[in-house]
Amino acid sequence: MSINVGFISLGCPKNQVDAELMLAKLQNAGFNIVDVAYEADVVVVNTCGFIEDAKKESIENILEMAELKKDGEIKKILVTGCLAERYKDEIFTELPEVDGVMGLGANSDIVDAINALMADEKVENYPDKKLMPLGGERLLTTPQHWAYLKVADGCSNCCTYCAIPLIRGEFRSRPMEDIVAEARQLAADGTKEIIVIAQDTTRYGLDLYGELKLPALLRQLNDIDGIEWIRLLYCYPDRITDELLDTMAECKKVLHYIDLPLQHADGNVLKAMNRTGDRESLTALIDKIRDKMPDIVLRTTFITGFPGEDAEAFTNLAEFADDIQFDRLGCFAYSAEEDTPAAELPNQIDDEIKKHRADVVMEQQFDIFQYKQKLLIGETVECIVEGYDPYTDSYFGRTWRDAPEIDSFVYFTGKKEYNEGDIVDVEIFDINDYDLLGEIVE
Repeated sequence: MSINVGFISLGCPKNQVDAELMLAKLQNAGFNIVDVAYEADVVVVNTCGFIEDAKKESIENILEMAELKKDGEIKKILVTGCLAERYKDEIFTELPEVDGVMGLGANSDIVDAINALMADEKVENYPDKKLMPLGGERLLTTPQHWAYLKVADGCSNCCTYCAIPLIRGEFRSRPMEDIVAEARQLAADGTKEIIVIAQDTTRYGLDLYGELKLPALLRQLNDIDGIEWIRLLYCYPDRITDELLDTMAECKKVLHYIDLPLQHADGNVLKAMNRTGDRESLTALIDKIRDKMPDIVLRTTFITGFPGEDAEAFTNLAEFADDIQFDRLGCFAYSAEEDTPAAELPNQIDDEIKKHRADVVMEQQFDIFQYKQKLLIGETVECIVEGYDPYTDSYFGRTWRDAPEIDSFVYFTGKKEYNEGDIVDVEIFDINDYDLLGEIVE
């Protein structure tokens, strides 16, 4: 009898790629992958454990599966991912409904783990996290026309607020030839947009080759037939080099889009975060980026309420965001994570103040975003088709300025039929809240 497996993957795109690698192993081993949890014999919850809200979401999903198990809808629950790695000693004690737990280094053993569970064996497997596969055959959970391309895992930056180095270990790059081969296979399968990811994408290659290799990698990816768009996420400001900017400017397929998570702009706060720079140096960096690529789209994230962030430091941050006029911006209240240095710092800030400060930045950003969206009215922008919306009788998709799952949509009409993944020119005629409205230029 074949075994039905359901998969719930939470958290970041890096975790999503890990899930896709495990799904391919299961499919190749003859398991049935089902989309609905109650149709599964085993449900794998691939968890996130980065911040408190993510941990809560992971636990809530495990408890939901526990209810299905109690009702006889499913037989077994297997927990994988960052929460499993981080709380290896607590999962079975705190969540006795769970039948198996695997650390990150055991991802390759997913087939054996599920077979063991179905034989009523307890699974508890925590090999060295460095054994976690960085690449291999994947079963995409994204639409075929776009996919994440993970170039490294782990992190060696050791920001004081962040638990990623504790959970996923030191930064480890994939060999360039493996990445390029995977990108070629994705292109052969119909992928048109690849989104380059790692915990710190700009650090790629430093551990393997002794130098920063992202520019060299981008040039190889740019030469792959079938790939139309190459997008960069998670770029550390210290490693935005002239070589990288020149490569982005010269390579036709590399989108002028950088996700640059700055976290703050006040020099004292950044120093306490174990990050470099200050408002002046970050402004100079962004001026350089915009000088090299005047049409660059800049996305960033900020943390408000970090320990010691006084009113002056917050004002410095808010004024910086207003001055720079980022195209995309997310702002989050600081979350004190156990076992991180920042959690032990003095001058912790009240939760309401942290949240209020984040709200102030986001309200300011909404006005900036609306202004920038209105500037696109009358412009013709290259878009990728994501689907058709029968309720509005229009297609929807993304401009090259918008990353999937985090940025906005554009809704547009045309005189022909279009397929997912088609790249079309759309003339923008209006905005609707966060989204754009347009018509295909035939």
